[in-house]
Amino acid sequence: MNPILLISLLVVVLLGAFFIPKQIKERRENQRREEVEDALKHLLDREQQGRHASPESLAGALGFATTKVLKILARMEMQGLIEHRGVELHLTAEGERWAIHVVRAHRLLERYLADEARLPLEKIHAEAHRREHGMTPAQVDAMDAALGYPAHDPHGDPIPNKDGIIAEVEGIPLTSWKKDQLARIVHLEDEPEIAFAQILAEGLRLGQTVRILESSPERYLLSDGEAEYRLAPAVAANVHVAALPESMLALADAIPLDELAHAEKAEIVALDEACQGFTRRRFLDLGLTPGAVIFPELKNSFRDPRGYRVRGTLIALRREQANQIWVKPITAGAH
Repeated sequence: MNPILLISLLVVVLLGAFFIPKQIKERRENQRREEVEDALKHLLDREQQGRHASPESLAGALGFATTKVLKILARMEMQGLIEHRGVELHLTAEGERWAIHVVRAHRLLERYLADEARLPLEKIHAEAHRREHGMTPAQVDAMDAALGYPAHDPHGDPIPNKDGIIAEVEGIPLTSWKKDQLARIVHLEDEPEIAFAQILAEGLRLGQTVRILESSPERYLLSDGEAEYRLAPAVAANVHVAALPESMLALADAIPLDELAHAEKAEIVALDEACQGFTRRRFLDLGLTPGAVIFPELKNSFRDPRGYRVRGTLIALRREQANQIWVKPITAGAH
């Protein structure tokens, strides 16, 4: 055999013998970290609901056999992340800190994927879960700053701040709301996936104002004033609503910018409360502030995006962006 070829083969074998075990070890460590972080999120979620996790509930949440869950819990206990109180599992201070860090990373990633990467809402949870593991606090802080410190993720869940403080969850299930009373959608539960898919298929969205027209054991019929939405009670329970804030009550005569007719002038009265973080800051930088006059100037055969004239500048806005800007049409002679 050619000596040079023989030496090359030996080098490849030696390198493989060195790097392959290292890669396997790193992969195994990453997998164990992901298992711990998923377990921490489950424990935190249970504690926020006023309940406590058990090995059985954790096995169900992670989809693992109880024997594997017990091994994960043993590792977590050795790391000082959990403690047992009878059959109940409790987070330690360090366990809670780590769990909140992972939740913060996940919700900020969902915000980024929805607002900047334009990923469909039904796909952002799985993608955020894939990316959340192993992020350092510095990386999460940088992402938070880049997104403009958003308060909620695209489903309406509060995003923990840098100090680990989680705002109180607002709203109650739609099934607990009074009939014929206006409500604002503040949270869309994304699990189970099949229920979330039905909510999205109906066209319901965060920040939408709705009213219950009909409720029965078979269905809930909602209206936003223009369209009607039908949900099974089990699905309606995953839509959380709250009373309209005073700022929204003041918008009685306002409409979303997207509903403005071509070349019809209007005055911007407010940015929707669902518009936050980097998107809100970008709107303000574009001059989309209360009092500014705006009108659609360029048509699009698909109407998305449309060109709007504001403060002497032509800007393009997608339909979902225009729906976050509330305006009042200017009547003839008003300006």
